[in-house]
Amino acid sequence: MHSQRVHGTPHQRGVDNEEGEKVFGNILAELESVDLPLGTTLRSIYDDQPNAHMRFMEKLDARIRNHDREIEKMCNFHHQGFVDAITELLKVRTDAEKLMGQVTDTNRRLQEAGREVTAQTGEVIRCRSQQRNMATTVEKLQLCIPVLQMYSKLKEQLESKRYYAALKTMEQLEKIYIPRVSQYRFCQIMAENLPRLREEIKEISMSDLKDFLESIRKHSDKVGETAMRQAQQHRTFNSAVAKQASVGHYTKPLYSLSWQTHARNILMTDDDDDADEEILTAQDLVDFSPVYRCLHIYAVLGDRETFENYYRKQRKKQARLVLQPQANMHETVEGYRRYFNQIVGFFVVEDHILHATQGLVTRAFTDELWNMALSKIIAVLRTHSSYCEDPDLVLELKNLIVIFADTLQGFGFSVNRLFDLLFEVRDQYNETLLKKWALVFREIFELDNYSPIPVETEDEYKLVVSRFPFHDAEIEKQDFPKKLPMSQSVPQIYMQVKEFIYASLKFSESLHRSSTEIDDMLRKSTNLLLTRTLSSCLQNLIKKPHIGLTELVQIIINTTHLEQACRYLEEFITNITNVSPETVHTTRLYGLSTFKDARHAAEGEIYTKLNQKIDEFIQLADYEWSMAESDGRASGYLMDLINFLRSTFQVFTHLPGKVAQTACMSACKHLSTSLMQMLLDTELKQISMGAIQQFNLDVIQCELFASSEPVPGFQGDTLQLAFIDLRQLLDLFMVWDWSTYLADYGQPTSKYLRVNPATALTLLEKMKDTSKKNNIFSQFRKNDRDKQKLIETVVKQLRSLVNGMSS
Repeated sequence: MHSQRVHGTPHQRGVDNEEGEKVFGNILAELESVDLPLGTTLRSIYDDQPNAHMRFMEKLDARIRNHDREIEKMCNFHHQGFVDAITELLKVRTDAEKLMGQVTDTNRRLQEAGREVTAQTGEVIRCRSQQRNMATTVEKLQLCIPVLQMYSKLKEQLESKRYYAALKTMEQLEKIYIPRVSQYRFCQIMAENLPRLREEIKEISMSDLKDFLESIRKHSDKVGETAMRQAQQHRTFNSAVAKQASVGHYTKPLYSLSWQTHARNILMTDDDDDADEEILTAQDLVDFSPVYRCLHIYAVLGDRETFENYYRKQRKKQARLVLQPQANMHETVEGYRRYFNQIVGFFVVEDHILHATQGLVTRAFTDELWNMALSKIIAVLRTHSSYCEDPDLVLELKNLIVIFADTLQGFGFSVNRLFDLLFEVRDQYNETLLKKWALVFREIFELDNYSPIPVETEDEYKLVVSRFPFHDAEIEKQDFPKKLPMSQSVPQIYMQVKEFIYASLKFSESLHRSSTEIDDMLRKSTNLLLTRTLSSCLQNLIKKPHIGLTELVQIIINTTHLEQACRYLEEFITNITNVSPETVHTTRLYGLSTFKDARHAAEGEIYTKLNQKIDEFIQLADYEWSMAESDGRASGYLMDLINFLRSTFQVFTHLPGKVAQTACMSACKHLSTSLMQMLLDTELKQISMGAIQQFNLDVIQCELFASSEPVPGFQGDTLQLAFIDLRQLLDLFMVWDWSTYLADYGQPTSKYLRVNPATALTLLEKMKDTSKKNNIFSQFRKNDRDKQKLIETVVKQLRSLVNGMSS
């Protein structure tokens, strides 16, 4: 195919030549154009057909020859004009040289003339350049001077410790002044120093804050003292207003005034010095500027949260330190006062910070801090108040707690738990009062002479009656001098009970309790005084060894009068509290049972001591049990005993009720029993009839004493019946009426109904012949052996009766 394309027919070759001519014409036109790139055109020559470049070169040569011919024609056409122009130019040459000389001379002369101007112009240019430099310098200095002035101001502010203003100045420097002249090196140094200065300000302000925290810890005591004093003055003022309002002096309530107004009004009523006293607040006593300054500084620096956290953390630590009491705080009221002052001062400062700053501390934070403190305070007061033995100290503690609670309540803190604690402190107060009054009662009892109170004049009588509610128509009718039945301890005890009620009432003041509650508290505490303290003192008094029968009789009389005075104590409490005793929930006084119990104990002690005294006399008995005949008169010990009983029972006539009768009956029964036991003593082996006769004389004296009515009030022979057992036994042996005894034994109408077979057998065996010397029945054996057999028969029958009773 290649050969065909190259060596085709003539017609084909003619067509190809025509096309080639046209193509090469276009290529040459492109080459002659200066706007088109040659690379693409030349490449198309070589890429089109074989040997095309040869043909192109031929075509190019032909085109060059055509252009040469055209150039030659054009040169021939313009040659004559060129020659003419050259000829004219040569003619002008001479004139040009002449003109050149003139111009050169003129230039020379001009240069010489302008040399001075040139020098002056250089000077002007130099001055103008200096002027421009100066203007530029002034302009730049005007930009720099405010920066320098602000930086100098910053240094002054730092030196004068105006750190918040210094931070504001730094902010202006950074945002306004330094950017205007930031290209200068000194401004770069300033900009680099500003962060360091900020850190220094932070450190200095934090140091000031630490100094403030240390200072406020020292000043908390003074701040708290001032706040509590103002609260106390406020309370005093309100109390005065309430009293004046109660009598109609005020028609408009004044309790809406501020605390400081209350305190100021109170101070105006005092002396001139106090009237001029200034009412101080926490802000007057403490410089809070370090806190404000540090807060503003950290806020400006964008680190407020760090400052808030640090402040709260440090205050929590200080709160824990403030809440730690001194070990001996309970010893004096000053210890408690310092403790409360520090706590109040702490929370007054926190309250001021809460209201003076926005968000440094929150109400939630202060409430959390207060609740933590309140739990600690209550625990501390419980512990330390339990050590208090002085009721006056406990009362002062109560007053401090009330003022403490009122003070903090005025600052918005909840104090209900403190008032609940006061009920516990009240119990402790009552305990200390009871201990104190126990000592008072003991001292009164120890100093009492246990004898009726003598009154010589009417004034003395009125003095006693004014101290104790005593009314007796018979005694009042008696002439002076006269005696009151109770001893001097009775009015003293009564007055001390009233003093106790007053002391107990003091604790109820300022507790915001109703009259009914106060009345109930007074009655309960008085009941404790009567039923526990006074009752215990009376019981201990009655049991003391040195208290004799006379003293016991007087104690019984005293308790009777104290019991009667209990209703006056009821009225006394009612007058204080204005609570009617008919109120449903009114507590009654239990003094009646207290004095009754004491009286019963005294009565029992009288019976015991009386029996002990009888035993002492009986121990003096010295019977000669083997005597043949009696002395014909009663034993000396027994007569002494009867005389003692007679004088004792004369004192008993002052005893109320049937105490004297009971004591007399008890003494006779004990005497009868003791005498019977003497006869039946197992160590006593034998008794003669003479001894029985002597013993019978003594019993007769006892019966005579009983029949003489040593104590009035017995009906018939009631008192003599105490010796009936002895009398029937002795009659049986003296009359020797065994047949009647044995015959009537067991009959209700028996003459010897009170004789027990065992008792008769024991005594009969002591009198039975035992083959010993001086046996009472030896004569019977000599004279009448049948009678001896009768005795043996009686013994057998008595044994039979005894055995029958035991089976």
